[in-house]
Amino acid sequence: MDLPVTLAAGAAFLILAVIFGWLGARPINVLKGPRLMPWRPMMMACVVGLMLMAVHLVNLLGVSTGGQPRY
Repeated sequence: MDLPVTLAAGAAFLILAVIFGWLGARPINVLKGPRLMPWRPMMMACVVGLMLMAVHLVNLLGVSTGGQPRY
């Protein structure tokens, strides 16, 4: 992936994580019954994707994040 695609994916993951976090933090409505969408795990999946995009962005900018080769 190149730089614009990485930035767009990172922004999408950030926006989705904020939306899912907001939806998961709403109070439970007992009259409607249980929630059927697992908002918190979906938020955490977006946070993991955001961290991967951040590491990929740093790699695109020239910083080596890989481990040293073992001999």
